[in-house]
Amino acid sequence: MGTVTLGVSIAVPEPYGSLLQERRASFGDIAAHGIPTHVTLLPPTEAEAADLPAIEAHLAAIATGGRPFPMRLSGTGTFRPLSPVVFVQVVEGASACAWLQKRVRDASGPLVRELQFPYHPHVTVAHDISEEAMDRAYAELADYEASWICGSFALYEQGADRVWRKINEFPFGAGGVNPAVPAQSGSSLDAPSLHP
Repeated sequence: MGTVTLGVSIAVPEPYGSLLQERRASFGDIAAHGIPTHVTLLPPTEAEAADLPAIEAHLAAIATGGRPFPMRLSGTGTFRPLSPVVFVQVVEGASACAWLQKRVRDASGPLVRELQFPYHPHVTVAHDISEEAMDRAYAELADYEASWICGSFALYEQGADRVWRKINEFPFGAGGVNPAVPAQSGSSLDAPSLHP
């Protein structure tokens, strides 16, 4: 069956998602229309296509164990000079995203992987474009605000055309743990500390 390139993320809902995607394209980021606007939980990861049922079962179990939480975006940030990225900041819901991404990559599951950088939830609005264009993205979206209740996350596959397509969505269970509320100290559900 071969390998597939997968990612797990929280979609930024409409109308915010399309607006940020259009803004990303307007800054000259040619990848913009192939990448739905999102907060990453698992970066692009190679997997065996035959493992997809186990991967989907793993993600469904995580979703069933969680419940909806508020997300809010506000202002811009950048990973420069370490990485050529400008992003909109996640100012509410970051600890819940960290809780989720840790479980997605858990050693007991099929998506184990190390991260290149410490996890920092964000919404990319410019990547690997000219410094001038990244400066423009940083300035023009500095006052950007959006908020919603996050009720799910999704599994995406990158096609041969470099476009990311959703292959399954995983809604949170109504009675699960609220990942937006850190668990008691010492619990296995503790949210990891976030990279500043």
